[in-house]
Amino acid sequence: MQNLIPLITSYYSNSTFSLLGNSELINRYEWSKAKNINVIECKAPIYSITEQIELYTKIPDNTTVFWSPHYTIPILYKGKLLVTVHDVCHLAMPQYLSGIHQRLYAKFMFKAVAYKANAILADSDFTKKEFLGFFNGKDEKVHPIHIGINTSWYGIQKQRVCHSKPFLLFVGNVKPHKNLVGLLKALTILVDKIPHDLVIVGKKEGFITGDTKVFELAKTLGDRVCFTGYVDDETLQQYFVNADGLVFPSLYEGFGLPPLEAMACGCPVLVSDAASLPEVCGDAALYFDPYNSEDIAEKILEMLSNKELREELRQKGLVQAHRFSWEKCAEKVISVIEEVLAK
Repeated sequence: MQNLIPLITSYYSNSTFSLLGNSELINRYEWSKAKNINVIECKAPIYSITEQIELYTKIPDNTTVFWSPHYTIPILYKGKLLVTVHDVCHLAMPQYLSGIHQRLYAKFMFKAVAYKANAILADSDFTKKEFLGFFNGKDEKVHPIHIGINTSWYGIQKQRVCHSKPFLLFVGNVKPHKNLVGLLKALTILVDKIPHDLVIVGKKEGFITGDTKVFELAKTLGDRVCFTGYVDDETLQQYFVNADGLVFPSLYEGFGLPPLEAMACGCPVLVSDAASLPEVCGDAALYFDPYNSEDIAEKILEMLSNKELREELRQKGLVQAHRFSWEKCAEKVISVIEEVLAK
């Protein structure tokens, strides 16, 4: 949203925008100081009753349209409503939730979105199809709009060595649907065939649906697996340009940004042939069956042993990444906003 908000608020320069959230975080962005932006402190935990109460009491009375960037909408709000749905993983893969209360909450909220929203922004055609599959709503209400890539991800040069040995990269949170277990099993198959380590970049703690099996399996591979935890964008870019490939074995993605970021940096990409990933990556990735660790291992070996293939993936990746921009995204979002305002 930090890339999209300044484009939207700039387009509607004569309108006032109220941003509800952590003011300390929002005020870090220069665009938050624009004259038509008002920041309202809102720190209630997501998925909580407190969140619902705080949203209801702090949404300004003269709000024309409320845009919720997540499916947890303010239930008591009665005005025009625009909602972004990134994915419906909570419904599509309930086996990865820790309890029935999470499934019931997600189903209730998504159903409320289907009923109350004037328009829904989906990150992909896949997400739109999934949403309509669960909720037989109006097709014209759901608008698939791809997110963008910031121009700062292009032309990155190697400035430092991120890892002392050749490595493959995974970027994402340690959650079950990310399928790190499948990737680690593939690495087990390859451990004596390639010199590469696996570097895992992303948060690994604090998630209700975190995957403890990942850490158990990683221990069996010793120092061949490295967890970096969260890193900033500049550090992540250095991992991309130093890696021999990004491996993204996710079982479910509403969009899947890391592969595009890797492509923009010139890093070869290997991804699963599941969910939205073929839609997003096009012909610029080498695909594998995420449920088959032997196939993952085979594709990794194919990519590492074929210099021409790696270069082909790099070139196609740059072309594919350039198809996604925040300017294109903003234009389409503005078109939807205009539709909502006209209703």
